This record gives sequence, C-alpha cells and structure tokens, in this order.
Amino acid sequence: MSPIAVAIRHNYSNTGNGTHPHHKILHTAFYWGTEAEILFPGWPGKSPGMYALALVFVFTLAVLVEGLSHCTVVKPGSNRVAGGFFQTGIFAVRAGLAYMVMLAVMSYNAGVFLAAVAGHAVGFAVFRSFGFRRGSDS
Repeated sequence: MSPIAVAIRHNYSNTGNGTHPHHKILHTAFYWGTEAEILFPGWPGKSPGMYALALVFVFTLAVLVEGLSHCTVVKPGSNRVAGGFFQTGIFAVRAGLAYMVMLAVMSYNAGVFLAAVAGHAVGFAVFRSFGFRRGSDS
C-alpha cells in the first residue's frame, strides 16, 4: 500500500466513524457553487457576498497581471542598472500575482475560473489593445 493510501486510511479510521473531523472535500473537476476555498483556509467562507468579493479579487489580480506585463516605466537615458533592478522587481511582482491567480483557479470553482479569464481579457483589452498602443495614430 502506498504511503498516501496509508495516510488517507489513517485519517478515516482515527475517529471510529470513518470520517476525519477536519476532512474537506477537494474537488478534482470544475464545480459551480459559492462554497469554495480560494487561496487561504476558510476564505471566502459560506457567504455569497464574500464569494462575490473573492471573484472581484481574482478578477482584479488578473487585470493587474496583464497591466504589469505591459508596464514599461524605465525611461530611455535613465541609469541602466537601477532600471534593470526596477524592471526585475516589477517582473517578480507580476509573477507572484500570476501564481496567485493560478492557485485561485486550482480551486476548480467555475466562477473563479471565469473571473480569472475575464480579468485577463479585460486587462489585455485595456493595456495591450488599441487603446494603449504607442506610436500609432490609427
């Protein structure tokens, strides 16, 4: 028997009734519902309002990832070393936010998935599409 199977069997047999008091259902396929656990233990909880806030949070994170992907704040002629460190910092923040969006999507909640995709789409439309193109008048 594998170590994982032993651990699972141990957890179910500890209480005598076949369930562990802290056992949580881990979804392995997309599901709809407001009872999700996103990013942090117990968050957003069972409140539909908190679930909506979590969706807004994931949406905002995805928009920020797209914004930081397009961010070029180092001006030509500035100190190259300082500019390089600043761009590296921006990259690190963007990567961290992107991983947070990925972890939120890994909750397998369909609403969270749609909020992440919509956030990336809106961020792309705002920061990379026609509205923010430099040097084009069309």
